[in-house]
Amino acid sequence: QVHLLESGGGSVQAGGSLTLSCNTSKLIGTGLCMAWFRQIPGKEREGVATIYYGGAATSVADSVKGRLTVSQDSDNSMMTMYLRMNNLVPEDSGMYYCAAMFVGQARCGLWRNDFDYWGQGTHVSVST
Repeated sequence: QVHLLESGGGSVQAGGSLTLSCNTSKLIGTGLCMAWFRQIPGKEREGVATIYYGGAATSVADSVKGRLTVSQDSDNSMMTMYLRMNNLVPEDSGMYYCAAMFVGQARCGLWRNDFDYWGQGTHVSVST
């Protein structure tokens, strides 16, 4: 059963922008913590951004701060998390995953990797 569905990946040149989306129609409600992770070839999976339900709190990894922005939109039937990526560099290339879990706001942060729900990922390729 698919709970999270990413989209928006693609190929861009260095300096370009992409906006990734993560949609869920099944995980909606107070307490939802959503996150973006990325897996760059040769490196460990890295959490890049989190956002708490309703956008009450966000966090962005220092390594991408200033270039990546996380946001959220929702209605009664769909929750969408976005990752706006500006000024992309080749080192940003990799698979980007959406993750989610229900926790209190104070426990929604980049230090977590034990999310209950994961998407299948969307690929980003940045060329020189």
